[in-house]
Amino acid sequence: MSDLLTYAYAVVRNAEGLREATGPLRGVADSPVSLLTASGDDQLGLVVSHVPGQDFQEDALKQHLEDLEWLEAVARAHHGVIEALGERTTVLPLRLATVYLDDNRAREVLEAGRTMFAERLARLSEHVEWGVKIYVEPSAAPAAPAVPAADLTPGRAYLRSRRQQQSVRDTVYQAAQKAAERVEAAGRKHASDRVRHRVQQGLLADAAGAVGENVVNDAYLVPLKRCDDFLADVTHAADGLDGVRVEATGPWAPYSFAMPLDESGGAAATEGAPP
Repeated sequence: MSDLLTYAYAVVRNAEGLREATGPLRGVADSPVSLLTASGDDQLGLVVSHVPGQDFQEDALKQHLEDLEWLEAVARAHHGVIEALGERTTVLPLRLATVYLDDNRAREVLEAGRTMFAERLARLSEHVEWGVKIYVEPSAAPAAPAVPAADLTPGRAYLRSRRQQQSVRDTVYQAAQKAAERVEAAGRKHASDRVRHRVQQGLLADAAGAVGENVVNDAYLVPLKRCDDFLADVTHAADGLDGVRVEATGPWAPYSFAMPLDESGGAAATEGAPP
């Protein structure tokens, strides 16, 4: 067995000059990128490179996925290839660390799914992905007016303070719900689709440098011609709402709306757009 595996980045709609454009690209493990096409049909392509099996075979990959530094390097290289491709053609991004035993196996999967891939690429044409996150920051909301507590015991004063804090939190979360409704209305008006992701917590939130608690983490598929209008509505979704912040990121290749290949030879490590 070869000590190299085939790493797949994306299915693409072939375009004039695309094969030549992939030549200078370097992907994961600083490996040269190339374009595979199906036998007798060069309308679709699979963008690949070759990576060391010692790092990407199943057992090794499971260990590497717990190494945030290694994972970040792979994710950046993966994303860099997809972004470069997206400047030239419609891209169907694949999940991070999708690998196959060799080019022949990868080409077989491309050929088997050509109808589905062509339909999906047609749907994604002239679209980009925007991420929308909503954060709540109760400490940023104005506190209720202080009430003299001279006649209260320490215990009663503490309980009243806790009730006041809870009231502020409840108000902020209600405001976040209103912001979410405004964002969803913008999506219905301007976007073609939406995917809800798990909110960022723990290490993922820390790595993203999040301030406040993430309560909404959605992705929207937006036609290029509607991006400005979508962003204008999303940007104002938190207007007049204390303690609520809306953050839009993008445009990205449509990671959240792409179907992965049959991953019998690989593994999926991430979902959604890059943080």
